[in-house]
Amino acid sequence: MRIPAHSVCTAIRDDIVAGVYERGSRLTEELLARRYGVSRVPVREALRTLEAEGFVVTRRHAGACVAEPTEQEASDLLEMRMLLEPLGASRAAQRRTEAHLKVLRGLVRLGQERARRGSSEDLRSLGGWFHETLAQASGSPALTSMLTQLRHKIAWMYAVDAPANPVESWAEHGAIVDAVARGDGDRARAITTLHTERSTAAHRLRFGAPERVNGVRNSQHPVNMSGLRH
Repeated sequence: MRIPAHSVCTAIRDDIVAGVYERGSRLTEELLARRYGVSRVPVREALRTLEAEGFVVTRRHAGACVAEPTEQEASDLLEMRMLLEPLGASRAAQRRTEAHLKVLRGLVRLGQERARRGSSEDLRSLGGWFHETLAQASGSPALTSMLTQLRHKIAWMYAVDAPANPVESWAEHGAIVDAVARGDGDRARAITTLHTERSTAAHRLRFGAPERVNGVRNSQHPVNMSGLRH
């Protein structure tokens, strides 16, 4: 079975975000094809997509390499998210479907339950699903795509501290859903703005000298093949 390029792209992107490939390292088609068990054709297509997304750059005499974002570029991403997530929530209040509301309410119930129990790892995943669903509820594929790319890049460039008060954080998620359900775009935007500002304060840049052993990064990240399931 031919594995589609978008699955290979997802696998490479996940590994870049996880730190398997450090910033500035070369990404050769032959090695990537061997690693993911595919031909060079989907790898080539995936690298083009990742270059368009800003994860990869093409350098003369070196070929494809993992991008090396500056601190200013990383800061810009957080600023963009602070503008776009409230816009998405406002749009969702006008365009959401009952299916979106059902999923959002279910995620809030789970999030609030896990917050009371202190299950931090579950909360991180649930938070990601919540914001992804909220973006989809905006009814704007372009906006959803931009927010998805922002989340990937921010996860790559920043480490995020757990919320000081996860119960309060999930109460804000619940308030966002209530506003979306009522069709109150202004309130949905306002609460999401506050929520995003608080979340931004918990982000810390990952930039710094990586630990190396004999010149090779000492990474504990496993090969992520989740994007190649079929």
